[in-house]
Amino acid sequence: MSERLDDIAFQMVEPGKGILAADESTATIGKRFDSIGVENIEENRRDYREMLFRSTEAMENYVGGVIMFEETLFQKAADGTPFVDLIRAAGAVPGIKVDKGAHPLAGHPGETVTEGLDGLRDRLKKYHEAGARFAKWRAVITVSEDLPTLGGLKANAHALARYASLCQEAGIVPIVEPEVQMDGDPADHSIERCHEVTSAILKTVFDELYEQQVMLEGMILKPNMVVPGCKCSRQCDPEEVAAHTVSVLLRNVPAAVPGIAFLSGGQSDIEATANLSAMNAEYELPWAVTYSYGRALQAAALSAWGGKAENVGAASAAFTHRARMNSLASLGEWTQEQEAG
Repeated sequence: MSERLDDIAFQMVEPGKGILAADESTATIGKRFDSIGVENIEENRRDYREMLFRSTEAMENYVGGVIMFEETLFQKAADGTPFVDLIRAAGAVPGIKVDKGAHPLAGHPGETVTEGLDGLRDRLKKYHEAGARFAKWRAVITVSEDLPTLGGLKANAHALARYASLCQEAGIVPIVEPEVQMDGDPADHSIERCHEVTSAILKTVFDELYEQQVMLEGMILKPNMVVPGCKCSRQCDPEEVAAHTVSVLLRNVPAAVPGIAFLSGGQSDIEATANLSAMNAEYELPWAVTYSYGRALQAAALSAWGGKAENVGAASAAFTHRARMNSLASLGEWTQEQEAG
């Protein structure tokens, strides 16, 4: 495997492939396990993720990279095989979530900034030695009548850029994830408002990436799609979502970036797939435009698994189906008929 940052980035988003976000914290996966009545212990977390990583058809054909939580990066399968080796054997790139979460931003009521820069250089060295070749850092942007502020945007963009520069110094591809959240007040979160805020954060992020001398060819962008808030009375069809999202990207994301891997951001499984497919079917784009989904790839598999060894085959099949549907969407070839099939 090449150690060049640009080669790694292109491998992660090669045609028909996306990124599996399996980086749920122990607390977050505990909530997922609660929904299926499974105890949140290390053995169950291992078994569930092993089921995903051993889903050969999905991993070899539709997954270019896997984002892991720190526990998972150092974990081994039941037979002693390191998860990193399982992922590499499938032809995917192992990655690691490195941020320490969003915390209140002083002087900016209602806004957060992501922490985790202290000690990051040393952590990245450890993660690289363990086999990680990309990392992820998420910034959370809240939308309301008065938010986000310019100061809030700049604080998060600066942290993202410093993180990205440290990653590249360590030989690790940074996934830069500025997420405009979907749960804003209905009156304040139309698709037009999401367009405005997404454009503002992307412009600010790329200004900061330039200032921190981040090599754009060796990074991946993980943004939200431009969609109305979950509570907005006017929801939008895939064609409108695609038009708004592509407009924002073309104005703010340099063509040097190898790939844009969207988060699903509260959309249903089918919505996330349909919106992604509409972008790729209707527009000629300078980047690979694909997926970096967590729940939208895993929800059906988690439900099918239910914590039982006898359900591993059904869960793997459910994961493979969702991965294949999103692979088709990344090529602009997804249809409702294929989904039903």
